[in-house]
Amino acid sequence: MADGVVIADLRAVIRQAASDAEGYFLALRQSVAAQIAPGGKVDRKKIDEEQRATHGLAWVLTYVETLKETANWADRITDEGKFGEIEQLLTQILFGEYLYQLGGGLPMTQLEIVRPSDMTADPTVIQRLGTPAILTLISKGNTSAARMAAAKTIRAFLESQRATVEYTGLEETFEQIRDQFREFGKEVVEPYAHQWHMDDVLIPDAVVKQMGEMGVFGLTIPEEFGGLGLGKTAMCVVSEELSRAYIGVGSLGTRSEIAAELLLNGGTRAQQEKYLPGIASGEILPTAVFTEPNTGSDLGSLRTRATKDGVNWKITGNKTWITHAARADMMTVLARSIPDTNNFSGLSMFICEKPRGTDAEPFPAKGMTGGEIEVLGYRGMKEYELGFDGFEVPVENLLGEVEGLGLKHLMATFEGARIQTAARAIGVAQCAFELGLKYSLERTQFGRQIFDFPRTSDKLVMMAAELVGVRQLTYFSARQKDAGKRCDLEAGLAKMLAARIAWSAADNALQVHGGNGFALEYPVSRVLCDARILNIFEGAGEVQAMVIARRTIDEFIGAKN
Repeated sequence: MADGVVIADLRAVIRQAASDAEGYFLALRQSVAAQIAPGGKVDRKKIDEEQRATHGLAWVLTYVETLKETANWADRITDEGKFGEIEQLLTQILFGEYLYQLGGGLPMTQLEIVRPSDMTADPTVIQRLGTPAILTLISKGNTSAARMAAAKTIRAFLESQRATVEYTGLEETFEQIRDQFREFGKEVVEPYAHQWHMDDVLIPDAVVKQMGEMGVFGLTIPEEFGGLGLGKTAMCVVSEELSRAYIGVGSLGTRSEIAAELLLNGGTRAQQEKYLPGIASGEILPTAVFTEPNTGSDLGSLRTRATKDGVNWKITGNKTWITHAARADMMTVLARSIPDTNNFSGLSMFICEKPRGTDAEPFPAKGMTGGEIEVLGYRGMKEYELGFDGFEVPVENLLGEVEGLGLKHLMATFEGARIQTAARAIGVAQCAFELGLKYSLERTQFGRQIFDFPRTSDKLVMMAAELVGVRQLTYFSARQKDAGKRCDLEAGLAKMLAARIAWSAADNALQVHGGNGFALEYPVSRVLCDARILNIFEGAGEVQAMVIARRTIDEFIGAKN
């Protein structure tokens, strides 16, 4: 044990600090609400004008919830006798850094640092960050001595059998799932992933087939439809481990998750029985066809239209950023089926079958064309632009056989998709950490391993500390979902933080590699490219922050009224 480095009675101190930080957030929320909802109702113009304050509030909440869940995790694993030296060190480092950032400047991105003065002019709000517990962690948590002690333990990481640096606190069943997919990743994916990226090719069919046999595509589909009937926590573990090997493989199940949730939440029994077993087995590979050119997150302005013509719907319009479209067998397409509408009310969701494409003819379907979008990373499934010109869909393939529910159907998938995206980001960050650690222990300069230089080991320690927090935030959102509770807020927080952490970890791991990191032959160059997309898809960071802020301010106004 690192005597004199770990803060005395650490669990009590972090519990109190998390509670104090929550008090700061609540006071700050009240102050921000007064700015953007002066009459007791959110002013849409003001919420846009005050983006720095509102988005900053969302980030403050993200930190607070991360600290709370980390404190809860520390309590749980202490009862199991697992809150050991590395867990304690990484916890106090995380708390020390995040609490300091709450008062001194919180990075929403590398260039956008939000400070308390950006959100409130009330000094009594800022003073809430001056409690004894918070000041103790700021002064004694993230110290050079604590980072050095953590680095000594992390050095042994590569030789250890633990899947992560810290004890995650998940049940044994989930850790067994982790071990299974970790071995799959190490044997089937990692040796080939970088070449797939460099060659810019689809992940081989043999790998996709093996994943189907392992149950990846039916993880959360009920057993009655051929799935494994597991929950989102299992999905997190699988997505994390597969993305740790290669984000393309970790993302193969995303579209199956989305299609399955659409069918389970909004489909008719006949639609469920027809499609879910094939999705679960991997025989049917779906893709999500929602985004359009020039619309992005503004789905209300979507233009692709569906017109009923006898026994078919005919879909016409353009879509973009469609992942895995050529190899997909089924598309979930969002289109405007109710004429003379220009908002969400006219949107409907369609289940569209299509023949699987080939290299020679990627889009053989009548009434449909497509072209590949060349991308920096996230290449294993490829991205496409699609054009529909009278593409026919049987009338019975309108999801739920009811028009105008497209947005409602889509929103039902957001929680699961964002939880999975957070898990994918954790896998990418974990991969970056491991690449940086391995290189730092192999590379010598001036007669020493570069790991021995504090600014190298500090980077790796901070990666590990942030992974502790974001894992617990993500697992919490998954448990909420598994318990049938609303978790759109928690899922959004996890996704937003995990995306930032993945990019930071990849960027710093490349820095550890020095000039070699800039060479395409080194896998860390791929990880950097892959990490960059995470803050854009499934809700860009700016949109995510706006949604989170609006939700929490609406809750405050509702409780007040």
